[in-house]
Amino acid sequence: MPRKHILGDLQLAIMRVLWARGEASAGDVHAALHAERGLAPTTIATMLRKMEEKGLVGHRADGRLFLYRARVAEAKVRHSMVGELVQRVFLGDSAALVNHLLREGEIAPEELARLKRLIEARQKDGQGRDGR
Repeated sequence: MPRKHILGDLQLAIMRVLWARGEASAGDVHAALHAERGLAPTTIATMLRKMEEKGLVGHRADGRLFLYRARVAEAKVRHSMVGELVQRVFLGDSAALVNHLLREGEIAPEELARLKRLIEARQKDGQGRDGR
Protein backbone atom coordinates (compact mmCIF):
# COMPACT_ATOMS: atom_id res chain seq x y z
CA MET A 1 0.00 0.00 0.00
CA PRO A 2 1.46 3.41 -0.95
CA ARG A 3 2.40 5.68 1.91
CA LYS A 4 -0.08 8.45 2.64
CA HIS A 5 1.21 11.98 2.96
CA ILE A 6 -1.42 13.97 4.85
CA LEU A 7 0.14 17.30 5.81
CA GLY A 8 -0.93 20.00 8.23
CA ASP A 9 -1.20 23.61 7.09
CA LEU A 10 2.33 24.59 8.15
CA GLN A 11 3.86 21.44 6.70
CA LEU A 12 2.10 22.09 3.40
CA ALA A 13 3.24 25.73 3.36
CA ILE A 14 6.84 24.63 3.96
CA MET A 15 6.62 22.00 1.23
CA ARG A 16 5.28 24.60 -1.21
CA VAL A 17 8.34 26.75 -0.56
CA LEU A 18 10.64 23.78 -1.14
CA TRP A 19 8.80 22.64 -4.27
CA ALA A 20 9.00 26.15 -5.71
CA ARG A 21 12.67 26.73 -4.87
CA GLY A 22 14.12 23.26 -5.16
CA GLU A 23 16.05 23.72 -1.93
CA ALA A 24 16.13 26.33 0.79
CA SER A 25 17.62 26.97 4.21
CA ALA A 26 15.42 27.22 7.30
CA GLY A 27 16.00 30.99 7.10
CA ASP A 28 14.82 31.06 3.48
CA VAL A 29 11.66 29.16 4.42
CA HIS A 30 11.08 31.47 7.38
CA ALA A 31 11.48 34.55 5.18
CA ALA A 32 9.03 33.15 2.63
CA LEU A 33 6.38 32.38 5.26
CA HIS A 34 6.93 35.10 7.86
CA ALA A 35 4.59 37.71 6.37
CA GLU A 36 1.60 35.36 6.23
CA ARG A 37 2.30 33.30 9.35
CA GLY A 38 4.48 35.39 11.67
CA LEU A 39 6.24 32.33 13.11
CA ALA A 40 9.59 32.35 14.86
CA PRO A 41 12.61 31.02 12.97
CA THR A 42 12.95 28.28 15.59
CA THR A 43 9.43 27.06 14.80
CA ILE A 44 10.35 26.62 11.13
CA ALA A 45 13.62 24.89 12.03
CA THR A 46 11.82 22.53 14.42
CA MET A 47 9.16 21.73 11.84
CA LEU A 48 11.80 21.04 9.17
CA ARG A 49 13.56 18.65 11.56
CA LYS A 50 10.30 16.82 12.32
CA MET A 51 9.44 16.66 8.62
CA GLU A 52 12.86 15.18 7.93
CA GLU A 53 12.25 12.50 10.56
CA LYS A 54 9.03 11.62 8.69
CA GLY A 55 10.87 11.42 5.36
CA LEU A 56 9.11 14.43 3.84
CA VAL A 57 12.27 16.51 3.44
CA GLY A 58 15.99 15.90 3.35
CA HIS A 59 18.96 18.18 3.77
CA ARG A 60 22.54 18.66 2.71
CA ALA A 61 25.15 20.70 4.51
CA ASP A 62 26.62 23.75 2.78
CA GLY A 63 29.24 24.78 5.29
CA ARG A 64 27.32 25.40 8.50
CA LEU A 65 24.05 25.89 6.64
CA PHE A 66 21.54 23.10 6.04
CA LEU A 67 19.75 23.28 2.70
CA TYR A 68 16.45 21.42 2.71
CA ARG A 69 14.68 19.86 -0.25
CA ALA A 70 11.39 18.03 -0.65
CA ARG A 71 11.70 14.25 -0.74
CA VAL A 72 8.05 13.75 -1.68
CA ALA A 73 6.64 15.04 -4.96
CA GLU A 74 3.85 17.58 -4.90
CA ALA A 75 1.66 15.26 -7.00
CA LYS A 76 1.98 12.47 -4.39
CA VAL A 77 0.98 14.81 -1.57
CA ARG A 78 -1.95 16.15 -3.58
CA HIS A 79 -3.06 12.59 -4.41
CA SER A 80 -2.91 11.53 -0.75
CA MET A 81 -4.67 14.60 0.58
CA VAL A 82 -7.46 14.59 -2.01
CA GLY A 83 -7.89 10.84 -1.50
CA GLU A 84 -8.20 11.42 2.25
CA LEU A 85 -10.78 14.17 1.66
CA VAL A 86 -12.81 11.91 -0.64
CA GLN A 87 -12.71 9.08 1.91
CA ARG A 88 -13.54 11.17 4.98
CA VAL A 89 -16.06 13.63 3.61
CA PHE A 90 -17.57 11.82 0.62
CA LEU A 91 -17.21 8.22 1.84
CA GLY A 92 -14.98 7.30 -1.09
CA ASP A 93 -17.34 8.69 -3.74
CA SER A 94 -15.21 10.83 -6.09
CA ALA A 95 -18.25 11.69 -8.19
CA ALA A 96 -19.88 13.21 -5.09
CA LEU A 97 -16.85 15.49 -4.68
CA VAL A 98 -17.06 16.62 -8.31
CA ASN A 99 -20.83 17.09 -7.97
CA HIS A 100 -20.30 19.19 -4.84
CA LEU A 101 -17.72 21.37 -6.58
CA LEU A 102 -19.98 21.89 -9.58
CA ARG A 103 -23.06 22.72 -7.49
CA GLU A 104 -21.47 24.69 -4.64
CA GLY A 105 -18.31 26.14 -6.14
CA GLU A 106 -17.97 29.26 -8.20
CA ILE A 107 -16.47 27.89 -11.39
CA ALA A 108 -15.76 30.21 -14.29
CA PRO A 109 -17.11 29.20 -17.72
CA GLU A 110 -13.58 28.63 -19.05
CA GLU A 111 -12.88 26.28 -16.14
CA LEU A 112 -16.09 24.38 -16.87
CA ALA A 113 -15.01 24.03 -20.49
CA ARG A 114 -11.61 22.76 -19.33
CA LEU A 115 -13.25 20.22 -17.02
CA LYS A 116 -15.49 19.06 -19.86
CA ARG A 117 -12.44 18.50 -22.09
CA LEU A 118 -10.70 16.54 -19.31
CA ILE A 119 -13.75 14.32 -18.79
CA GLU A 120 -14.12 13.71 -22.52
CA ALA A 121 -10.43 12.82 -22.85
CA ARG A 122 -10.70 10.45 -19.88
CA GLN A 123 -13.76 8.76 -21.38
CA LYS A 124 -12.05 8.46 -24.77
CA ASP A 125 -9.04 6.77 -23.16
CA GLY A 126 -11.33 4.35 -21.33
CA GLN A 127 -9.94 5.32 -17.95
CA GLY A 128 -13.11 5.45 -15.95
CA ARG A 129 -13.47 3.76 -12.58
CA ASP A 130 -13.25 0.31 -14.21
CA GLY A 131 -10.47 1.17 -16.67
CA ARG A 132 -7.69 2.19 -14.29
